[in-house]
Amino acid sequence: MKEKEESFEYLIEKLESITNKLEKETLSLNEAVTLFEEGMQTSKKCNEELENAEKRISIILDTDNLKEENFTPEE
Repeated sequence: MKEKEESFEYLIEKLESITNKLEKETLSLNEAVTLFEEGMQTSKKCNEELENAEKRISIILDTDNLKEENFTPEE
């Protein structure tokens, strides 16, 4: 269960849940601050996951001697 709890997808769902509670529920100041703090910690974990994914992609591109290029979608 630990792996699922730490997955990026799980963290995003947790952030969405926290946001919904902060927006829709009537909370005491202490409850709101506690939820906000939990949301900030979760957001930090999400950013770390994204940074790790970016590093892995850069390594793959470098290993395969591919060059990163700016992507411009066709219209």
